[in-house]
Amino acid sequence: MSGTFVGMPAFPAAAREAVRDTTLRGNLRHATHTIRAKRARAVAELDDWGRLRQAGKRIKDRTLRHLDRYLVQLEVSVTAAGGVVHWAADADEANRIVAGLVKATGETEVVKVKSMATQEIALNEALEAQGIHAYETDLAELIVQLGKDRPSHILVPAIHRNRGEIRDIFTREMGEWGRPAPAGLTDTPADLAEAARLHLREKFLRAKVGISGANFMVAETGTLVVVESEGNGRMCLTLPETLISVVGIEKIVPTWQDLEVFLQTLPRSSTAERMNPYTSMWTGTTDGDGPRAFHLVLLDNGRTDTLADEVGRQALRCIRCSACLNVCPVYERAGGHAYGSVYPGPIGAILSPQLRGTGSDIDASLPYASSLCGACYEVCPVAIDIPEVLVHLRERVVEGGEAVREGNKVRLRPAKGHAAERAAMRAARWALTRPGALRTGQRLASRTRRLHPRTLPGPGRAWSGTRDLPPVPAEPFRDWWQRTRGGKGGAE
Repeated sequence: MSGTFVGMPAFPAAAREAVRDTTLRGNLRHATHTIRAKRARAVAELDDWGRLRQAGKRIKDRTLRHLDRYLVQLEVSVTAAGGVVHWAADADEANRIVAGLVKATGETEVVKVKSMATQEIALNEALEAQGIHAYETDLAELIVQLGKDRPSHILVPAIHRNRGEIRDIFTREMGEWGRPAPAGLTDTPADLAEAARLHLREKFLRAKVGISGANFMVAETGTLVVVESEGNGRMCLTLPETLISVVGIEKIVPTWQDLEVFLQTLPRSSTAERMNPYTSMWTGTTDGDGPRAFHLVLLDNGRTDTLADEVGRQALRCIRCSACLNVCPVYERAGGHAYGSVYPGPIGAILSPQLRGTGSDIDASLPYASSLCGACYEVCPVAIDIPEVLVHLRERVVEGGEAVREGNKVRLRPAKGHAAERAAMRAARWALTRPGALRTGQRLASRTRRLHPRTLPGPGRAWSGTRDLPPVPAEPFRDWWQRTRGGKGGAE
């Protein structure tokens, strides 16, 4: 995975800055509350939602257990249908492959379908360095690109912008990228959408190369699937002469029957729709219909390392619906930029540290970017237990231990800054395994409770600075039980 966003500090510092931005918090609160309310209504329409959720989990787990076999099957199917498959171990290799394919066509412009994988590897920047201009065609991605900004949400990359800000960006920047915004552009949604439509139309009709990701790949047929709501994806996938798709290896499903489950759960969890307005599927190339050349770049970039982690691998089930972001109290207040990754929110807090490792300050801090409330697990359509993985990664950050990086087993050193936490946990383990010492400590704490400070000293200030210390009871539970029950059992 490519490096963190330039200049990004650890999550606590970035989040502290973000929560001071009242406009950002207002934008996020309005958008996330609206999306999750619509999602709840859409999901409630299905009596079998729980069974669909478990079916999606089982399909993904089975696929990951046999990922090597299904990837080989996919390559055979794509090749037989007239496509060409390329394998990319990391971001640099994927970018070299794509840049080489574009250069081979002689073109210097490409149009793009919204793709998390290409953002992950910083493809646009890599192409720009090679003299190739990549134009985003999704409305929200267009806003981010024109604003020289970064995406802050998986589904709605420009969720941090309001309509007035978008109008100003279009008015100021569109002319530098192509057709200018209409004179007197207002901030009404219809006018903004029309300005984007006019701006993008000339790019769709001129471009000879399209670049996409994929929501799913079907191993048995070699079919790729893109779901979207605007129609820009359909234009990018059908009009260019050459289509290049960069897809993470975890996006595979074995059969068409498996795909049926996700085409029910993804739209409802992401856009709160029963079905996406545009579901595009293609299998290789077809004479006289669609692109004449199709290239599939299968991207690893840390995914097989993640697969080796028995607890953390469940993050690879993710179908990028973004439901976890919309219910997360931390994301709602801090926004997506604070996560230092194209994958923000709860899923980003477990996916980025696994794809990139926990060596940087931002990645070591992401597992702590959560209250562990569990709301993310409750809405996940493939039942990823995000709190479980967060706790697992916190242990890795604090204690170090064995992990797989670039296909090799390594022993990670504990991250800096957690010495006090390690000491506290070891002290707790010592006390909890010695009942006599625990009883003595509880009695001492109760008898001295009037002397206890309201905030913790030293490193503990980071915890008590935003929380009230729980009051110590006047009597330990063990003593109360002995006094009221005399050590005898019985119901209360």
